[in-house]
Amino acid sequence: MPIAPQGFPIMLTFDLDAETLWTARDPKNAERPITLSQGSYGWKVGMGRILELLDRYDIKATFFVPGLVIQQRQALIEDVLKRGHEIGHHSWSHAWIVSLTPEQEREEMEKGLEIIKRVTGQAPRGYRSPAGEFSPITLKLIQEYGFSYSSNFFDDDSPYLHVIDGKPTDIVEFPFAWVLDDAPFFLYSITLPGRTMHPPSSVLEGWVDEFDTLYREDREYVLAMHPQIIGRPSRITMLEKLIKHMMAHPKVWFARCDHVAEAVRPGLKRKLARAA
Repeated sequence: MPIAPQGFPIMLTFDLDAETLWTARDPKNAERPITLSQGSYGWKVGMGRILELLDRYDIKATFFVPGLVIQQRQALIEDVLKRGHEIGHHSWSHAWIVSLTPEQEREEMEKGLEIIKRVTGQAPRGYRSPAGEFSPITLKLIQEYGFSYSSNFFDDDSPYLHVIDGKPTDIVEFPFAWVLDDAPFFLYSITLPGRTMHPPSSVLEGWVDEFDTLYREDREYVLAMHPQIIGRPSRITMLEKLIKHMMAHPKVWFARCDHVAEAVRPGLKRKLARAA
């Protein structure tokens, strides 16, 4: 049986970090316009290509956006909402959680929540941390602030419910992996570690193989991307080829993370209860 009534869930997710990817690493980068322009490309050019591609295939996606970017690019965020996509929480400034005090982490959480509520009219349902990092209190903050789902962990290929302090919760985790993230393959910057640039054809091959196995096993497919990376011409073409490949399969269900969370939660709760 598929894990969701609607079929095999495919969640295309985009982290719209913009310039915060560089300013969070080093505040001095704010004085380097060429360095920052790598992030600017995401909201200036990449987002247009992404939104047009999603419209063309009638796909709804989730965009995880730092609050600072929402503040700076509110018109863009409003366009994303009008097209039916979800805005998820991605901190306030993209600061690395492991470098923050508990008070600073809470402030990042609350400021991000506040601006998302103001711009979208409702609290965000999902949370993705900057740079894939958690502190000892992050998961408890997700629970405290009433998030419906998290998309952070790398420990499974299927969604599951978090257990916090030995108690089951309703928080759905949508695990992903670096192999299904565009940054390890394409993020090149003289000011960031891990400089790399792979041909899109080789990345497409890997993403297709990941999909084929996960689809055969009735699990999930969570693809994490960044507009300043995937929005380049050759890479958006690669993404379209992947979408066409996945759409050729009968059970696929492209959906926002919040919609998938609501669909799979009842079954996950039953599974957790049976295991208790």
